[in-house]
Order: sequence, then structure tokens, then C-alpha cells
Amino acid sequence: MNSKLSYAGVDVSAATLDVRVRTAGGETHTAQFGNNAAGHQQLIRSITKKGRAARVVLEATGVYSLDLALALHAAQGVEVMVVNPRSARRFAEARLQRSSTDRTMALTLCEFAARMEFVPWTPPAPEIRELREIGRRIATLTAERTSELNRLHAARSSAETAAVVVNDIAVNARHLARRIAALERRALELIAAHPQLQQAYRHITSVKGFAARSALQLLGELLVLPSDMLVRQWVAHSGLDVRHFDSGTSVHKQPRISKHGNAHIRRILYMPALVAIQREPHVRAFYDQLIAAGKEKLQAVVAVMRKLLHAVYGMLKTNTDFDGARFRRLPEGA
Repeated sequence: MNSKLSYAGVDVSAATLDVRVRTAGGETHTAQFGNNAAGHQQLIRSITKKGRAARVVLEATGVYSLDLALALHAAQGVEVMVVNPRSARRFAEARLQRSSTDRTMALTLCEFAARMEFVPWTPPAPEIRELREIGRRIATLTAERTSELNRLHAARSSAETAAVVVNDIAVNARHLARRIAALERRALELIAAHPQLQQAYRHITSVKGFAARSALQLLGELLVLPSDMLVRQWVAHSGLDVRHFDSGTSVHKQPRISKHGNAHIRRILYMPALVAIQREPHVRAFYDQLIAAGKEKLQAVVAVMRKLLHAVYGMLKTNTDFDGARFRRLPEGA
């Protein structure tokens, strides 16, 4: 065994990185770093000190793990493996590990790195990462423009607002619209230049409800995920998985979505779900079925969002356009 090789497992959360390191000689230590650019570099220096090479394992589900994986991949002397959470969980079960905390998960991933076949991670293509960043920037600017338009409406409704202020708000709203349009043009150029993106974009926009902006934003969020993730892991990653709240015989709260994970995906899916309910008969039939079963309107919309994510997963995996009959068959005579 290489005496200069160390193994590390990293449990990633929004703010921190819990790390367990084991050298080939059996020495172990734990550490915690901030989940930011400075913390990533501190982690790299820690696991490669004294000229050691390092193999690092982290899970694929975390919304906060991509930047860390990219930093590790770029570091000299470091190999990174991004594992399917199911594999990590089964490994923990095989080791009879009963508890699950940030530190115990870091230990599990460290042992995984040392004992299991190591498969180096391949980062998402640059165009996919650029598409994700463009999509998120569009979302930020769109929110700013909405705020400005609300201010403009309020300013025009008040006789006390100076004309120069009204004009300034209007100019800024138009400027934001131009910037959004420029980013969308760049995103569509990226998609047109890469057959994989073009194909996936066509499949998503085959759903009545996904316009250009929502489709390109969703592509950027989904295509950075590991290709071996299952659809239920997509759902959990997006925070659309259902959580039940039961305790004893007296506490039985309504199930709710977890909202853990990638809030961008939930935001992107919301408006397409509303539009699809209005324009796509099969989606409408599914929604109406939920309402007839006693679901609240918002619960039914969230269920449509989740099922649309399932549909997108299927379309991208099978390279097919949207098939409404697979979403929900229409009632007889409809």
C-alpha cells in the first residue's frame, strides 16, 4: 500500500464540511471546514500535507457539493469520487453502522474510499456548468426586475413620487429586461452548439408548460447531477420528497414535502406545473383526480411538479418526447 496515500470522506452540508482522514499507516483524524472557496483550499492542504496523495469520497445528493468536487478535481495529487447515496448507505449497513450523523457519514465515506473500488469522478462538461450559472443568474435578475416593476406600479400610483424617480425605476426595469434577454440568447446559443443539450432541451419543451426560460434553467440544474442517480434521488435532491410526521398515537400531521436540497429546481418547476395544468389535458386529468380525492390545490400542484420531474427523467433517459398518456390516461369520453 502506498505510504504516501491518504483516504478522506467528506460529509457536505450548506455551511460546513465534516472530514474524516485515514493514512495508509492507519492514523486517523477528523476536521471541519467551511463550505466555501477558502474552506475547500484548507481541506485540500490538510489532506495533501507532507506530500501525500489523497483519495476523497463524497455523496452525490448534496446541492452544495459540486463546487467542492470541482475544487478537489482540479487539485494536484487529489482524486475525487462522487458516490451514489444508495451505495454509501448499503456500505454503512454492511459495516453494521446504526447511527447517522455528519461525523459518522464522513467516517463511512472515508472507509469507502479505502476499501472499495475507486472510480474517479468526471466533472460535468463546461457548457453544462455554464448553462447552470446562466440559469441561476437569469433567476436572480428576474426577481430583481419583478421587484422594480412592483416599485414602478407603486410609484406611478402615488402623486408624491418625483418624476425623476419614476423614470429611474422604469429605466432600470428595462435595463434588467435587456440583460435577461442577453443571457437567454447566450444560453440558447450554448444549447444549439451541443447536440446533447439540444436534444434534452427539445424533449423538455415538448411538455406544454415548459417555455424556453424554464427549460434551459431546469437543464442546467439537472445535467450536473451524476448520470446514475435514480428518479427518486432526483425528487429527494429537489426537496419534493414527502415527509410524514407521526409520533405515538396522538401526533399525525399532514405529510409535507421536505424542502431539503435544491430549491432552484422547485422554483423552476412551479410555473410550468401551473401552465401544464391549464394546457395539457393529461396533466389536468391528474390534477383533477387529486382534487377529487380531497387534496388542497397547492398539494395537487406540488404533486404535479413531482410527476413532471419524473416525466423529465424518463424523457432524458429514453431520449423521447413527452407522452401524456404515460403521465395520466384521460377518462373515457374526454
